[in-house]
Amino acid sequence: MNEGAVRAELVDRAYSMFERGYSSGGAGNISARLEDGSFIITPTNSSFGDLEADSLSKLDAKGNWVSGDKPTKEVAMHLAMYRNRPTCHAIVHLHSPWLTALSCMPNLDRENCLPPLTPYYVMKIGRLPVVEYFPPGDDRISQEIDKLAKKHNSILLANHGPVVGGETLRQAFFNAEELEDTARLYLILLPHGFTTLNEVQVQELEKRYPRM
Repeated sequence: MNEGAVRAELVDRAYSMFERGYSSGGAGNISARLEDGSFIITPTNSSFGDLEADSLSKLDAKGNWVSGDKPTKEVAMHLAMYRNRPTCHAIVHLHSPWLTALSCMPNLDRENCLPPLTPYYVMKIGRLPVVEYFPPGDDRISQEIDKLAKKHNSILLANHGPVVGGETLRQAFFNAEELEDTARLYLILLPHGFTTLNEVQVQELEKRYPRM
């Protein structure tokens, strides 16, 4: 896919997220890795609801800003995910309500904070580790992602929100939507109890549908 098509798709998918309440105001950021190794990323203080394809920030393969509006302060977080996942070509960082609510809960399992409620969570995400709270844009976030991204395409930032990768923009957005729906189901069911997939069922899914 050429750069123009990537820019247009990013804007369209971001607008869909905004319209459905996955990101409000200037919250969140999105990036895509181009075929030549450079990156397109949303600008600082931009809204998913009114992005313009020509104004998206462009970075070279080393992450240096080369054109477009000034990039988000969370560039390093995206680069850490790309650095550790060669098949990842798109990243979505949201402040979506259910996952952000989950990220604020006490005593989360830092290795995996969501149970295997559905086969699609297992197939698309698998496990969701949690990074302790650091201020947005802090280098320690990218350092923690460096430790986790080889094994995880999705990571939850405490008191902040999710970082979700995919092989394409389409897949990254689908993964983010699945993750948000799983958090919603979990928090709705939490007061009532729930049944999860067992270990055998999880292993069968992982064997049939390996993740990127």
